[in-house]
Amino acid sequence: MKIAVIGSGIGGLATACRLASKGYDVTVFEKNTTPGGKISEIHMNGYRFDAGPSLFTLPELVEELYAAAGEKVPSTFIYKKLEVLCKYFYNSGENLIAWSDQKKFTEECVQKLGEDPDNITKYFKSASLIYKITADIFLFNSLHKVKNLLKFSVLKSLFQVFKIRFYKTMHGDNSSNFKSPLLVQLFDRYATYNGSSPFKAPATLNVIAHLENNLGAYFPEKGMYAIVENIYELALKKGVQFNFNSLVTSIDIKNKKAVGLSVGGKNHAFDKIVSDSDINYVVNHLMDHPKKKQIKRLEPSSSALVFYWGINKEFPELDLHNILFSSDYKEEFNNLFDKKTIDADPTVYIFVSSKMVKSDAPTNCENWFVMVNAPSNSKENWDDLIQTTKQNIINKINKSLKTNIEDYIVQEKIASPITIEQNTLSKGGALYGNSSNSMFSAFLRHPNFLKSVKNLYFVGGSVHPGGGIPLCLASAKIVDNEIPAV
Repeated sequence: MKIAVIGSGIGGLATACRLASKGYDVTVFEKNTTPGGKISEIHMNGYRFDAGPSLFTLPELVEELYAAAGEKVPSTFIYKKLEVLCKYFYNSGENLIAWSDQKKFTEECVQKLGEDPDNITKYFKSASLIYKITADIFLFNSLHKVKNLLKFSVLKSLFQVFKIRFYKTMHGDNSSNFKSPLLVQLFDRYATYNGSSPFKAPATLNVIAHLENNLGAYFPEKGMYAIVENIYELALKKGVQFNFNSLVTSIDIKNKKAVGLSVGGKNHAFDKIVSDSDINYVVNHLMDHPKKKQIKRLEPSSSALVFYWGINKEFPELDLHNILFSSDYKEEFNNLFDKKTIDADPTVYIFVSSKMVKSDAPTNCENWFVMVNAPSNSKENWDDLIQTTKQNIINKINKSLKTNIEDYIVQEKIASPITIEQNTLSKGGALYGNSSNSMFSAFLRHPNFLKSVKNLYFVGGSVHPGGGIPLCLASAKIVDNEIPAV
């Protein structure tokens, strides 16, 4: 039995490993020269950058993947739990450390923000409850099969569905939970983890706080790309074949069955096909999709504008993850999703992997991944917007860190929604497929299979259950459960 996997993002790699371990002959077709999809790396004159996702949560899903393949996690793949989740810098001058130790974090919020400690305790308990209710019904099961909805654990969750507060926005819920507007802004930020606005997305997304704050954030000893490298090696060990520089141009369907695909003008026959390509690309380029019109109407998630800077100085006031907040969060998201532009005072994320991986930058230097949320590309004037935003970012960094950062930038590379779309085939460079900017959109992502087309499956960040490394691994597990062993 031959299976093709389109794309080698984290979802495609994990699916390939799982299916090869069940006895299938698996071939992966990847348009780029290396595996990883949105998880990639950049090398520039002694600096190395993780170019994509920078947060690693639920590492047990990687361990579970190895177990499903009948293997042990290699001793070379080491990851560490972070003591500091993130450092936050506010426009008003306050700085806050988000400690992984919740007691220390609570004390920090009480001392610096005057927050009631009971509010923080209640919030984390609520986030944990949302996870317990949604994990079986939403994260690790397909919502699109009746038999899955009839499981006892799922039925139990359904009776508690109002506790996940899908009927409130994340911002509305957080505003009622905390008295400090700065803490509201901190937890509102989690909406951006799936490319949405906290002023539109359901409060259910507060579950993300559980993953990071209750369960913990981690970082691989060799950087984020090590996750891809290790799963790729696992796939090779299980016999998966990889064809790089191989752009799939169509999925061949006959008699309502997927029977093969076309690559470079040649047709290849397969018994089953798994797509790890952005669902919008699939709809527009690979097949006559039965729900093409509905998918086209969905709002894309946000994209990103990223500056990869080689800095010839060290900044001890920064940690691995750092946020420089905007002064008006609501206006920032209004610009992002309604006006389709980047705010003049954007929230800036600075990720410095050399804080953990010393070899990622030369001695006494740092590698800065500097990102702001950006709208997905819809014909904006990106040349002007990039230059304007770069100056706004520099001004913000200089004010927050009391420096002249432009004096220390010795290397630079830029990623925009245009280049992200070119590299990953995601529509408009949207990082997470479609946004979750409505009450039910978070629950109505594209299914992992089509009832109208047999032997065709979907994984990755643009389909159920969503974007980010844990959910992409979860999508692979869902598809694995749908395909029986040979």
